[in-house]
Amino acid sequence: PYKQSFSRGAIKSPWSRRKRKQALSCQNWSRLFSVNGKFRDGGRKFLKKVRSGGIEPGIRAEVWPFLLGVYDLNSSEEERNIIRTKKRNEYEKLRRKCHQILNCQKGFGLKVINEINNEGCSRGVPYLQDVSASVSVSAKEFNCSGSEANSPDNAACGAAECMDDDTSELTCVDQSMAESESSDSASSDEEDHGQISVCADIEENGAPEPKFVRSTSSKSDFFRSNKTPEDFATWQRIIRLDAIRANTDWALFSCNQAEISEEKALQRALSVGLKDYDHLEPYMVYHAARLVALLEAYALYDPEIGYCQGMSDLLSPIIAVMKEDHEAFWCFVGFMKKARHNFRLDEVGIRRQLKTVSQIIKRKDSHLYRHLQKLQAEDCFFVYRMVLVLFRRELTFEQTLCLWEVMWADQAAVRAGIGRSTWGRIRLHAPPTDDLLLYAIAACVLQRRRLIIERYSSMDEILRECHSMAGQLDVWRLLDDAHDLVVNLHNKI
Repeated sequence: PYKQSFSRGAIKSPWSRRKRKQALSCQNWSRLFSVNGKFRDGGRKFLKKVRSGGIEPGIRAEVWPFLLGVYDLNSSEEERNIIRTKKRNEYEKLRRKCHQILNCQKGFGLKVINEINNEGCSRGVPYLQDVSASVSVSAKEFNCSGSEANSPDNAACGAAECMDDDTSELTCVDQSMAESESSDSASSDEEDHGQISVCADIEENGAPEPKFVRSTSSKSDFFRSNKTPEDFATWQRIIRLDAIRANTDWALFSCNQAEISEEKALQRALSVGLKDYDHLEPYMVYHAARLVALLEAYALYDPEIGYCQGMSDLLSPIIAVMKEDHEAFWCFVGFMKKARHNFRLDEVGIRRQLKTVSQIIKRKDSHLYRHLQKLQAEDCFFVYRMVLVLFRRELTFEQTLCLWEVMWADQAAVRAGIGRSTWGRIRLHAPPTDDLLLYAIAACVLQRRRLIIERYSSMDEILRECHSMAGQLDVWRLLDDAHDLVVNLHNKI
């Protein structure tokens, strides 16, 4: 009774009941390609179809790499085969590095990290260089049993030997990430500099995250740490705890859970040092071990971000869909090109998004915005979790995938320059936007405007309302309302 109906203009939303199309099917998918495996029209029909109806579950693993930028929309089948082989090799190299780090530290515990830190301190500034930087950010790889080393000097030498391989091509961040981060940082000067913890507990009793400040070097990245070696060990513990307690609703949609034997699950758990999983079914143990493997590899690939609570929420659905680890990893990398800003230590990305949601609400409903001001809630911190893990906690698993697919299609259209012209905007009904998620979040709040205005007198009450809506949202209605906001406000935000 409290949900607000939006007044509609002449442009019909692609997600309205009358306009919404069927999901992209296997038959539709195969028809989009020419003989050499290229999209016939550069992917325009493909993106439009996904944007208006999502994807049938059976072909998601094949389609997602296109949406997430693993494959270029103009690539041929031959080119994709070459890319697939290259990406598999790069992922396997990252995993070998993870195993080397893990194996080299067994028996040495935190003393190896102390050796690295002490060496850095002796030069005037604590730092971890080259792959050592990756070790600090992905300290989940270390054996933190605290066992005594027979020789600290030998321990340091052993660690160095394990880190000799050049991984510079794997640990650099995509140029588009750097450009986006520069834009975010520039905009931060005019924003509120009150601290919002990106690693705020999205799970009760979550452990604190170590923080790093990035500096530059002509040869490699350096990381200054204001934490102790024990904090690095905390990272190792957190990533495994998050993997063990990962949400199980994905299992209903995973096609290979019945194929996971107990022996296979135990072998996989042993390979990544996973423990305390006796209460889990074999397929859940296997899933948790995959989470650990991919998150550790990502920490090496993107050491500035490393790992933060919430990232496992974003990876878990991808693992449920993608059987091959290397394919799941590169899809996750593509996803994180945008989502990584949620986990930046300077918190500029998360604050920018909360500010955008606030601006959308202010432009659309000044009465609601004034009420939020009275409650000192106009910063929209109550939607923090929605922004951080992209509606993962508020929507069901299938609804989450539908929303993400539409969002990825929008982002892919932006990358490809589709929909920029007037003709393109008319055809797509609304210009594609990188911020569709934020319009959907604002729509979710606006749907509850009457309830918020009439019933709630504090931000805590609104926060509880947001957290209680899990499983009660209609994702297509949410997108329909978001469309109205995009049409009317995209040039004003």
